[in-house]
Amino acid sequence: MKRKTFQSAVFLFLLGQAFYAGAENYTLNGNMDSVLRYELKQQITAPDGVRRLEASFVIPQSFNSPTYGQEVKGCNFSFSPEPQERNTTTDKRGNKILQATWTSRPTNIDITLTCDTKSFTRLDKIKTNAPFPIASPPAETADFLKPTALVQSDDSRIKKLADELTKGVTTEYDAVQRIVSWVVDHVKYVTPPPHYDALYTLESGQGNCQNYSHLSAALLRAVGIPTRIVNGVTLNKPLDVKWERGILTFKMGQGRHSWIEVWFPDLGWVPFDAQNSVLFVSNRFLRIEIGTDNGETKNDGLVRWVQIKGAAQPSLQENINAEFKDDRVNVAGKRESYGPKNLLLTPPVLATFQPVVVPPPPPPPVITEEEKKTLKYDQPFLYGNLKFPENVDFAFPRTTSKTKENQFEMKKNFLVETAEYVTQGVTQYAQAFVINRPVKLEKVGLALHKFGGEGILWVDLFSDKNGKPGQIITASAFVDLERLSLRPGYRWEDFEFPDQPILMPGRYWIALGFTGSPVVNWFYTYGKPVGPVDGTRYKGVFEEDWSGALGYEFNYRLIGKTVK
Repeated sequence: MKRKTFQSAVFLFLLGQAFYAGAENYTLNGNMDSVLRYELKQQITAPDGVRRLEASFVIPQSFNSPTYGQEVKGCNFSFSPEPQERNTTTDKRGNKILQATWTSRPTNIDITLTCDTKSFTRLDKIKTNAPFPIASPPAETADFLKPTALVQSDDSRIKKLADELTKGVTTEYDAVQRIVSWVVDHVKYVTPPPHYDALYTLESGQGNCQNYSHLSAALLRAVGIPTRIVNGVTLNKPLDVKWERGILTFKMGQGRHSWIEVWFPDLGWVPFDAQNSVLFVSNRFLRIEIGTDNGETKNDGLVRWVQIKGAAQPSLQENINAEFKDDRVNVAGKRESYGPKNLLLTPPVLATFQPVVVPPPPPPPVITEEEKKTLKYDQPFLYGNLKFPENVDFAFPRTTSKTKENQFEMKKNFLVETAEYVTQGVTQYAQAFVINRPVKLEKVGLALHKFGGEGILWVDLFSDKNGKPGQIITASAFVDLERLSLRPGYRWEDFEFPDQPILMPGRYWIALGFTGSPVVNWFYTYGKPVGPVDGTRYKGVFEEDWSGALGYEFNYRLIGKTVK
């Protein structure tokens, strides 16, 4: 393809399958501005046998880039009881660290951090002429070009892939968009993964936000592009983007998150979220700590202690909240004809680059009426967005590691609860699925958690009409809410279809129905692990058009029989 100067588009969120996905590149224009109070609360219970306990926090600082910035004021800590020692230092990355130490063990410790923050995202046209390779990065970026235990940029497999992806490239933006597009199309969001390093991510093709960050950083550093790891939090206030099909809504889980910042000679450090965005992050992000990898960025929320041999270990409950005092979002998106097959977002960019082009997939097979009569449904069928953290109590998700004899620590983790309250009676939700073979449907499973209430649940099955739920085909048997457990965590709840409908290849929709007053959440996964980009829909209960689309996918499974 002839190389030209383009205004880059956006790619949107996460993963799909080539069966139905084509190029999914979206350009976003507009602004986001917010004023909020951020609050972090920790409750630590220290049993008998703990002799010394330390808790450290990184105090958020102001930051500015061409697309994202935050102004942080009035960060205050409160401790109950007060620590015997309190020390504030600044590390070599510029992170401001507060360490509180209790030498006389209290049974319970309550810690609260509050910060007043203004944040913005500017999605105006960006111009960059930065060449590739970068000639002489400044000395202060040197550490962000080096390999680490989690970012193995010197590994031959990493280097080979990075060289292949950037072959013939003459601008830094071209190199970056090719690498991030590859990561978006070849890594599937799974949490928690067994490992977080770049090589594991490359070999397994899966991971959480740490994996996306580490693999992207490794590929970028391997070709001489300085990249640093950012730790912070995301806030779960939804974000609406106007597009030609209505409204596209994005929502992150409220909790800790990892992303990257890439250095450009003419732009400075610019944030990327390798799961879903190029050259920006939204104003739902709060930047806290930076480093070479997530092994170094560990000081925020770190708890260490000394205990006598055989003693019980402390427990920690953490809550992150944000009160939006003002929030103004005016963003529109345009779908382009090029980009990766999975969604990724970017502001308009004026730069020389060669767009990633994904050929359209073949259409679903057409089965004639005569062929349908000869089909034998004798093969087990299981399909869906199957992976989510089952039976996890999100209030107490941390693990403990031993550092020395009788010395231990708990690091922060990135396991967040991503779920919608789907029985509120005001909004209806529907999830698409696409099958490429005939299926006799027996059950549909949803990843649900009951918080209370009473009533009846069921699943409706819809045909597809112009990419949205159409006519109801059938409904499952009823499930009394009493059948669902109140214990913490999400689990599969299977809904049986006694009529066992036959589904030919194509797109269909499922939606949770209810009566009474159930309080039930449905878990979702960032991006689109198996479904269409616009395959998660919502509407008001009194509206007819499913015009709202969601930038994530609910966890569901289809169980039945198919043909050879």
